[in-house]
Amino acid sequence: MEQLHILGICGSLRRQSTNRGLLQYARDNAPAGLEIQVADLADVPFYNADLQEIPEPVKKLLDGIGQADALLLACPEYNYSIAPPLKNALDWASRAQDNHLLAGKPVAIVGSGGGMGTARAQYHLRQVCVFLDLHPLNKPEVFSNAFSPSFDEEGNLVDEKIQELVIEQLKALQNWTKILQP
Repeated sequence: MEQLHILGICGSLRRQSTNRGLLQYARDNAPAGLEIQVADLADVPFYNADLQEIPEPVKKLLDGIGQADALLLACPEYNYSIAPPLKNALDWASRAQDNHLLAGKPVAIVGSGGGMGTARAQYHLRQVCVFLDLHPLNKPEVFSNAFSPSFDEEGNLVDEKIQELVIEQLKALQNWTKILQP
């Protein structure tokens, strides 16, 4: 079986973020044939078209996106919308010299947040994906309430039902990626 490379991008910069916990669980429990790496956005500056040179943290992010067969986006919800670090990462990638960096790439979305588990932000992110020509996986959707006992105090995913859903989504992303690959 061919190994697929997935890049996880977390929209939260907090070390103990439950969204980071979702990505770490996915990385540590990826089905056979999937390798998941998690990008670090901590040093990625806000997109600025006036910059003459692309900053090193951005180059690293763009390289990771370029090498990935698919993306796994962990989408927190800030004020009913996408968290700035995630939107910023997508903005940088959409303006890379190779403006086809995102085009046609499969993507799955997970999210942990308030009472609706980032549903509003995820649907907003899907609108952004349409413009960027990303191909989001429709189902299964992964929404989790960050304030439930689904996560421990370190932000690790401990809820077995959501763990199973994450694995189910990864398998669906694996199949979706194979369908979309030329």
